[in-house]
Parts: sequence; structure tokens; C-alpha cells
Amino acid sequence: MNKKIFIIEDDASILYGMESHLASEGFNTETSVGDEEVDELINKIRDFETEYLILDLILPKVDGFEIVKRIKEDDELSDLPIFIFTDLSDEDSKNRSLKLGVDYYFIKDEFETYEFAEKVVKIINNKESGRNAEDDGDDDSELDFVD
Repeated sequence: MNKKIFIIEDDASILYGMESHLASEGFNTETSVGDEEVDELINKIRDFETEYLILDLILPKVDGFEIVKRIKEDDELSDLPIFIFTDLSDEDSKNRSLKLGVDYYFIKDEFETYEFAEKVVKIINNKESGRNAEDDGDDDSELDFVD
């Protein structure tokens, strides 16, 4: 498959769990703990030629919403599919993400890291094969897609 996924997550156990699972599924991954400035992160995402982004909204140095905003304003990156994996479960955060152009929104306490990574794999595989992301083969109503 060799698709490139950039993961920005400040919780090391979640970050390395996702990275390990996605690598075992054949993805190339690049990671950040979110301790860089926005410009540096955007440059890393661009330089890696990222095809999918997994992003936590709560990071130590930068606001995840600002990262999304900057990506969506960037001509080169604006079509980059973004998966949010966050502790923010309020409707305001979901709506703000939707308005900024996020593709998928997942709440951390609803998924184990492995489950989330498996959902990402299914969504990407479905997208690559031309099926709808919702056609992932299971009937998991917890999955919250943002279209």
C-alpha cells in the first residue's frame, strides 16, 4: 500500500501504538508530538508528501484547530484528508472541526488505539478502492464521520 500518514499526537503510548499498527498494515508513517510551531509542522507535513493526517486537537505548543485551518488554507495541502482523534467530545469542537474542513472526527474514550487505527485503515482502503468510507464492513454506530 505504502500510503503516507502523518500522525500528530502528544500521548506517546497512543502515538507509538498507532504508528506501529499502521506500519504493520503497510503504511509509511511520520510522527510529531506536537511540540513544534505551526509553520514547522506544516513544512514537515508538506516535505513528507503526506496523504493522510491523524491529528490530536490538544497539543502542548500549538492548537490543533490552527493546524487544520492552516492546512485547509494551503493550496498544496487543502485536499489532505484529516482524521481527528481527540478528547474533545463537545458539539462545539465537532462543529468547529466540520467548518474547518475535517473529514473524520473520533473521540478517544470511545476507541482503543488499536480500534481507531483499524478504522483508519478500513476507511483508507475503502477510499482507495472507491467505496464509501461508511462501507467498512461493520455496523459500528459509535463511529462519528464528519462530512
